[in-house]
Order: sequence, then structure tokens, then C-alpha cells
Amino acid sequence: MSVSEKIVSDLVANNVNFVTTVPCKQLAGVIEAIEASDDIYHIPSNKEDEGMGLCAGAFMGGKRPAIIMQNTAIGVTINTLVTLTQYYRMPLPMIISYRGELGEPVACQVEMAVHTKALLNQLHIPTYHFHKEEDADELDAILKHTFMCNKPVAILTDATFWKGY
Repeated sequence: MSVSEKIVSDLVANNVNFVTTVPCKQLAGVIEAIEASDDIYHIPSNKEDEGMGLCAGAFMGGKRPAIIMQNTAIGVTINTLVTLTQYYRMPLPMIISYRGELGEPVACQVEMAVHTKALLNQLHIPTYHFHKEEDADELDAILKHTFMCNKPVAILTDATFWKGY
């Protein structure tokens, strides 16, 4: 089973049945696996904060949502995370490609990488950083935790995890 299939399998095992995604080269395999799943309703988003709004609506409609996105949009999502997701105690797994680290070919990605973890920490969002494929073995427990405590959680997946840019 590929790591992308493992991620989708864990989402399904934890009854995540609504996922919105914003395109990302690193996350393309996960997005394809989500699209192929009969157990997950997938709707692409234009922007990450829009996706969080879709997830909020899905949650209020009885679904278990998740969002797949890049870390470069964390800044855009802060207001939505605080005034919607956290205020209403919505569990929201965020599987995030962590762009901007060593080897990043796109210079503008680097600036957000410098701030991503600090912003998530300031918002008191539990954050896990996957460096190796075997780190994905923790996803099941992370998903159980976020739905148990009704909080958003960030899972950062870096270029090493995805085997390069």
C-alpha cells in the first residue's frame, strides 16, 4: 500500500467522509486516492479558507471532514481557524504539505515555512511533522485524538516524507 493509500485508508477507518482539497504537487497522490474512494465525498476548493468553510458546513450537517492543503496558505486561514473551527469546537484534520524547507525550488515558499509552526503553535493547534513514510503510522491515533477532543490538528508532510519536490 502506498503512503497516499495509507492516508486515505486511515481517513476512512476514522469515518472521515468529506474531504476538500486545494491542488498541490506533493499531495497529488493523496488527492487522487481520495477522488477514487467510494467512502469519501471529495470537493475541490479554490482557496484554503473556502475549504475550511466547506468543512464547517459538512460538520454541521453531520459529516466528518478533513482538508488537504499547503502550508503556504496558513496565513489566509487564521481567521477561519479561530472564529469558526476553534470557536465552534470543530474537529478538523488538516493534512498539509510543508513547503519551503531545504531543497525547495520555489523561493516564495520559503517565507511561509519560517512561520508555519509558530502560527500553528500560537493558535494552540496540535501539530505533527511527518518526515518519513513510517511517520504515517501515527495518523490513525492523530485522527482519533482530533475527533475525541473536537479540535483542529495539523499534520505537516515535508518533501522528505514525499521523497522530494
